[in-house]
Amino acid sequence: MRLLALLLIALPLGTARAEGFAVRDLTGLADAARTALGAGSAARAEAQRLIVTCPGCDGAPMADLQLGRQDDGTEARVRAGRTTVADLEALCRARSPDCRLSGLAVAPAVGWSSSYALGSGAGSTAVLLRDGDRLTVRVLARTREAASRHADTLVRALAPRIVGR
Repeated sequence: MRLLALLLIALPLGTARAEGFAVRDLTGLADAARTALGAGSAARAEAQRLIVTCPGCDGAPMADLQLGRQDDGTEARVRAGRTTVADLEALCRARSPDCRLSGLAVAPAVGWSSSYALGSGAGSTAVLLRDGDRLTVRVLARTREAASRHADTLVRALAPRIVGR
């Protein structure tokens, strides 16, 4: 009987779910994304995806923010230092030799940001992970500098709200 009581008490502890992101629906962030990107921007929001464009902004950026899951162990390896920024950059450079990657932290999430040439333009992608939840911010623009700057602006403006505390 004692064993059964102990098992019943311990059961909820073993099934506790990690918190993940504070925001799981991006529709409420469309105005903030438009404001962050610049005057003349437009947004289309769905629960898991937010697309923002600004043809009149520097570099004519097109941004795509997506919520998803990534529970393949990457987050744990990055947190533990088993997968380093250098490791991630090597993977990125294997796909695009001019890829540059740096660490990105929006506590308590971990992640990275990369920039790369893409056709006649450039791209920048930021990835944040928390408890298996993934936020991807991908920006395409005319230049690497514009893509990186707009991705950074969107991450600073929106990621803390999405990630939570």
